[in-house]
Amino acid sequence: MNNSFRGRDIISMRALSRGDILKILDTARAMEKLVKIRSMSKILSDKVVATLFLEPSTRTRLSFEAAALRLGARVITVSEPASSSVAKGETLTDTVRVIEGYADCIVMRQPVKGGAACAADACKIPIINAGDGAGEHPTQALLDLYTLHAELGHLDNVKITIAGDLKYGRTVHSLAYALFPFNPTFIFCAPDELQMPDEICGDLSAKGIKYTKTANLSDALATDVIYMTRIQRERFPDQSSYDRLKGSFVLSRAIIEKHNPDILVLHPLPRVDEILPDVDQLAGAAYFRQAHNGMFVRMALLKLVIKG
Repeated sequence: MNNSFRGRDIISMRALSRGDILKILDTARAMEKLVKIRSMSKILSDKVVATLFLEPSTRTRLSFEAAALRLGARVITVSEPASSSVAKGETLTDTVRVIEGYADCIVMRQPVKGGAACAADACKIPIINAGDGAGEHPTQALLDLYTLHAELGHLDNVKITIAGDLKYGRTVHSLAYALFPFNPTFIFCAPDELQMPDEICGDLSAKGIKYTKTANLSDALATDVIYMTRIQRERFPDQSSYDRLKGSFVLSRAIIEKHNPDILVLHPLPRVDEILPDVDQLAGAAYFRQAHNGMFVRMALLKLVIKG
């Protein structure tokens, strides 16, 4: 494994070792300190970051752009497919080969599973995967780990429930792989049609990592953490399948207080109806803190892959 991050792509959590993850998180803590003392860094003052977003995004795109600006970089952006030549039929690989002539790093979200890896193979500058269809979302997983450590004080031996859309949810795919080096215990809480893919479960078993499956949310709350996700309409092949499964799990304050008042509640956001607003005031409701942590982690990633 290359000990330096300079020039590396960030495509999948499977490519990051425990040491890699801890280095990213340590760097993110240094970035958080810079922001808290309102020190605008010039680490990337001579660099340009391209954000290529061919799917909708609020938190990921804005936090990456804020991260780049706080490091002193300039940002060029494509914020939707209609504003890019992809709408004219240009291939993704041709697009990134053009953009690499303008920028020092490309942060990319696009709808095809595996698309980020293909783009990285075609491009000489670092590619950071900001979501590839139903594949992975490694920077979300890294900010999830950062939040877990900030809230719990550690990452090892965490017992965590992941609930909602586990089949199409790229955030939970990356989170499962991100926790591999830290010996987690998982409860996967989802309808049968939306359970964690067999490929990931097979990888867990091969690593000796314990997991159970359930479709009962109440039974899944005896953990340190619950990571809720929405049922994603955009991933379903037809509206009828989505309508049948939406709202399968709804987390309320009453359920939490009955079964586990001390549980830490995370969510990659946006939420729809899977966490009721009455949960927001609980001490363990950390999803907005989680979203804010994204900027520090993305500052760390940009610094590491561009400068080392």
